[in-house]
Amino acid sequence: MATRHLLPLPLLPIPLVYKTLPRFPSKPFGPLLRTLCSSAASSSSYSSMASTPKKVLVPIANGTEPMEAVITIDVLRRAGADVTVASTEKELCVDACWGVKLVADALVADVAAASFDLISLPGGLPGSATLRDCGVLESIVKKQAEKGGLYAAICAAPAVALGSWGLLKGLKVTCYPSFMDKLPSDATAVESRVQVEGQVVTSRGPGTAMEYSLALVEKLYGKDKADEVAGPMVMRPHHGVEFTITEINSTSWKFDSTPQILVPIANGSEEMEAVMIIDTLRRAKANVVVASVEDKLEIVASRKVKLIADMLLDEAIKLQYDLIVLPGGLPGAQAFSNSEKLVNLLRKQAESSKPYGAICASPAIVLEAHGLLKGKKATAYPAMCDKLLDQSYCENRVVVDGNLITSRGPGTSLEFALAIVEKLFGRQKSLDLAKSMVFV
Repeated sequence: MATRHLLPLPLLPIPLVYKTLPRFPSKPFGPLLRTLCSSAASSSSYSSMASTPKKVLVPIANGTEPMEAVITIDVLRRAGADVTVASTEKELCVDACWGVKLVADALVADVAAASFDLISLPGGLPGSATLRDCGVLESIVKKQAEKGGLYAAICAAPAVALGSWGLLKGLKVTCYPSFMDKLPSDATAVESRVQVEGQVVTSRGPGTAMEYSLALVEKLYGKDKADEVAGPMVMRPHHGVEFTITEINSTSWKFDSTPQILVPIANGSEEMEAVMIIDTLRRAKANVVVASVEDKLEIVASRKVKLIADMLLDEAIKLQYDLIVLPGGLPGAQAFSNSEKLVNLLRKQAESSKPYGAICASPAIVLEAHGLLKGKKATAYPAMCDKLLDQSYCENRVVVDGNLITSRGPGTSLEFALAIVEKLFGRQKSLDLAKSMVFV
């Protein structure tokens, strides 16, 4: 066994760190799903009775950074917030960065008269500039600031949008490293991963998006709620510092010129996991095919984020892949497991000794259920690890066993994706990507 440190950096003080806290092919999963769904329904019902959900606006545009948008939406919805995703384009569908297609809930013009407890701007270019140039959005955010409401931005958006609107005056703020010199002179630039300054929260990039989102939960609901949300996500104990990949039976992952990678998605897939995998692998210049196992391209993920696939699975299975990667999410993993075509494709991949992998619920619900973990060491979402026949490696965040890679949950997704990059392109490429995303 080899435990590799992706970045041998010393531990550094971090400004903001949170504590880490249908049918199935085999019968044991059925009761588990019913229990989890019942528990979620009861919790949701109780929350709605206890208080009115906080209302949040997340605007998106063509060129928005999808990780920053989707992580924020997902985490805030986990906390119980009523999040409206609003397009500043003429249509609900936006072409985010890295070929990720998102579908908004409304147009920004439709929510101009609404009141929000928080407005959060994702970054990305040209998305941040489009948000800046949207007069309706500028008016909404300025009214939010005038009434003393909470507003936030990440990556390029603090400098490009909030700074241009004059909403950072006298504040300590941060943003994406290459945009620090573009912050207005009347603001104080700081290099915090997340900067909370009164009713304004700013952050640095895709690799800080989870910390940023939990900071927003804390501002809306308090630290106890932020810790409650963070626990099930399997967060890193220390953000921005080194992390490890556990590898046994090391082997080279081979491909011709550009690796061809299949990422299936389904209704109920975990959107954070799917988007972080797709985004990171496309940054690494892999050719990623996103295929819907449903009967249409648009899927509704676990926290109701709407994603559009590149093609249907029926079309995707006609192609050859160097790697197949399954995101998690209970209903999504169940849909994968029930897809005979996808399972057959995975079997052929494994029989050919080609790489395949899964995260969160999918190692247990899909791979274990169909005999694709036989003789392999793997990990999975903590609550699903008792479904693995071999649980000896469950506590590891990312496990590579020959041509198999598995991981634990949303909070390990970037480590998982970067481990794939390392196996395909080498450690230096993985390090460069991690740094460019401000993950390390």
